[in-house]
Amino acid sequence: MVSGRRRTVVTGAQILHSRGGERAWAMDRGTDRGEPAGHRTGSGAPAGRVPAGRVPLAVVVVDREGLVSHWSSGARRLFGSAKESAIGRPAADLLPVSGALPEDPGAPEDTPYGPYGTSEGLGPDLGSSLDGGLSYPAAGRARISASDGARVDVLWWAYPLVGPGAERLLVLAADATALHRADARDDTSVERIAPAFALHTDFPGADELARRLPEILPSMSVGESARIVGQVLELGYPVLEFSQNERVPVTPDWGVPRRAERRARRERLARAVAAGGTVPEELRDEAEDLEYAAVRERLEFLNEVSGRIGTSLDLARTVVEVSKAVVPRFTDVAGTYLREQVVAGEGFPDGVPDTTTLWHRVALEHTDEPGRWDDVVPVGEAMPFPAHTPFFQCMTTGEPVLVPRISEQLGHAIASQFEKRDIRPLITGRSMLVVPLKARQVVLGFMILLRHPERAEFNDMDRVTGAELAARAGLVLDNARMYTYQESVAETLQDSMLPHIPPHMAGCDIATRYLPGTLLGRVGGDWFDSVKLPGARTAFVVGDVMGHGLNSAAMMGQLRTAVQTMAALDLPPAQLLRNLDDLAQRLGDSYLATCLYAVYDPVASELRIGNAGHIPPVLVRADDGRSELLDLPTGAPIGVGGVPFEEVRVRVRPGDRLVMCTDGLVEVRGEDIGVGLATLCESAAHPAASMDDACDTIIRALNTRGGRKDDVALLMARLTGIEPDDVAAWRLAREPAEVGRARTAVREQLHTWGLAGLADNAELMVSELVTNAVRHSGRRPVELRLVRADTLLCEVDDDGHDLPTLLSAGPDDEAGRGLRVVSTLAREWGASRTSEGKTVWFELTLPRR
Repeated sequence: MVSGRRRTVVTGAQILHSRGGERAWAMDRGTDRGEPAGHRTGSGAPAGRVPAGRVPLAVVVVDREGLVSHWSSGARRLFGSAKESAIGRPAADLLPVSGALPEDPGAPEDTPYGPYGTSEGLGPDLGSSLDGGLSYPAAGRARISASDGARVDVLWWAYPLVGPGAERLLVLAADATALHRADARDDTSVERIAPAFALHTDFPGADELARRLPEILPSMSVGESARIVGQVLELGYPVLEFSQNERVPVTPDWGVPRRAERRARRERLARAVAAGGTVPEELRDEAEDLEYAAVRERLEFLNEVSGRIGTSLDLARTVVEVSKAVVPRFTDVAGTYLREQVVAGEGFPDGVPDTTTLWHRVALEHTDEPGRWDDVVPVGEAMPFPAHTPFFQCMTTGEPVLVPRISEQLGHAIASQFEKRDIRPLITGRSMLVVPLKARQVVLGFMILLRHPERAEFNDMDRVTGAELAARAGLVLDNARMYTYQESVAETLQDSMLPHIPPHMAGCDIATRYLPGTLLGRVGGDWFDSVKLPGARTAFVVGDVMGHGLNSAAMMGQLRTAVQTMAALDLPPAQLLRNLDDLAQRLGDSYLATCLYAVYDPVASELRIGNAGHIPPVLVRADDGRSELLDLPTGAPIGVGGVPFEEVRVRVRPGDRLVMCTDGLVEVRGEDIGVGLATLCESAAHPAASMDDACDTIIRALNTRGGRKDDVALLMARLTGIEPDDVAAWRLAREPAEVGRARTAVREQLHTWGLAGLADNAELMVSELVTNAVRHSGRRPVELRLVRADTLLCEVDDDGHDLPTLLSAGPDDEAGRGLRVVSTLAREWGASRTSEGKTVWFELTLPRR
């Protein structure tokens, strides 16, 4: 039936009847059809003009819903409905049976062939099985009312179909009028026939018969027709019974020459034109039939290809679909090349390509033996093409290039582009068609199509077909390219806006996860962040901009920047949310977002949390593993305006874990959000070996429920705290002598901590900061604090409100060099306002242990 990937061509069959009662069957060969020229068979044709035994078949396929999915030209002639109006309609409406065929008058009661039909419909079984529910093959005989009111005698065979496809019932039908003949010895005698089934092995020439069966379904793909033909052979081939011992197989006769016949007639026409310059009168009808059949076949091919490509917006998958669609039906080898920028998902300059343009071989489909092409022209290779090649001509003109046969000279010129690989044996002697893949007048790539030497050469009609095929494929590829490009831009924007948070900060460990949206786009407005604050504190932020797409992502970037800026000012959570709300209103009416802002103080073991319409965080206690949703004032989303914000203080212990996320993780359409929050608490409390494992546990528990459409931001912090022994503080009077005391205290404390190597630099910088504090403070004493955490932190507090600035001191200036010294020696330094004044701080890197 099917050899490799090639589709076998079948011509048709004749059933021959002799006056002496001897009957046999024979397959048609070439143009020897066994009938006078100009004679065709069809429904209602006069018996005297139809060659005896010719049986044109109507082929109908019914899907699982009882709707017609295939309607052959024979079905149109027999039942009167065009294919366009039949596809998709209930099969029962298209088979207009008025009643079962009664037994012929005068037939004996014990005849094995009648009556045929005891119910309304096509025989005893089909009428009730047009919904695809038939579980066994059935055959029958009935009468239908033709469009002209005449009564037509119909034979039918029905096959139940199984398998992955949508087809569930195959119906073959034939007009029995042509089989009624008047016998020369008895003008009143009528041939009695009956439809039946027989295995194809019951007849001579069974293998040839099976090989030609796929032509029964000419418009279906190779896989579908092979599956259906296999079931037909297994269930029994359709036959006509003339007696209890004589059975004749039925094979299709479409009334239009098939491919082998068209090829033979095309050669006859070509010879006739070459000899006389004009088409002889006796071949003109054949020329019209051939032209009509060729055009119809190409349109069917293009429609089939259009339905098979573009099933997704994935560029790689689309390329493979295009290649597989043309092999082997249109060509034997198909190589697809795309611009380097198209493969990379990038834009490229305007104008036509040149000899420096790199082209990536992205797909290669062929019918040769495996590996023959793969080693010589591997997929993934990038190369330019010189100006003298047909490929350069195609990609610069944007028009197909046809080479009827690749000569030795052209084969050598093409092979010279492939270093150390001789491709001449693969291409020489083959017919080649190069078609451009373009969209919006821009060439994205091209396809090289090659046919085996024994196959017909590409011609001008193939060039037109190839151009139309390439135009459709180019549009699909461009859609996939644009989608890939937009996805790349969106992901780049999203990645640039999401922070890269260090896994360790003072007194805490942090792990984060971000999941893009699955159904509403990969770009959204969810974000997380952590901000380093004075006093070894850390701010944790999770927010969710309402909406999706680039606008939401852009708004998220603005709000995240604003939060970082205001957090650096060390604003309390409630004050920060109020300022953020004011900013959102100034940016626009559509700026709405929820936000959760928490400040962790590892020295005081305390969280200060403010909420702006966000879901509450989960706190997992280290002592007993219990998890709880923190009870926070809900607040209104950022951008509503006029709503007060509150903050809550929560006492924590070393080892506690704080889990903050956006609602995309816990909210599923059609499900109460409380279910998701409960699952979040349960999964957050699950023991884990690391912070990353704990995040993955939460994601697995909540992301597998299905129905998630929104993007997700998740931040988890393990609050390790800072031990009291790692903190040292002093209160200093506003006197210059206190500067020396501060230097001594810092040196002694660093020696106690085993950090004597940092003492000299630390002592010098503390001297500068305490001197400035004593000089510029008001009434309150100066406070000095050292904190040993991931770094050595030194803070100096006073009640002055003017922040120090870094100055450029001249040679004669007496001041302005203190902060320059701090900036040079410190790992980091900074200053921020507090409720009572300001804090100036610096950090030093701890020596490796």
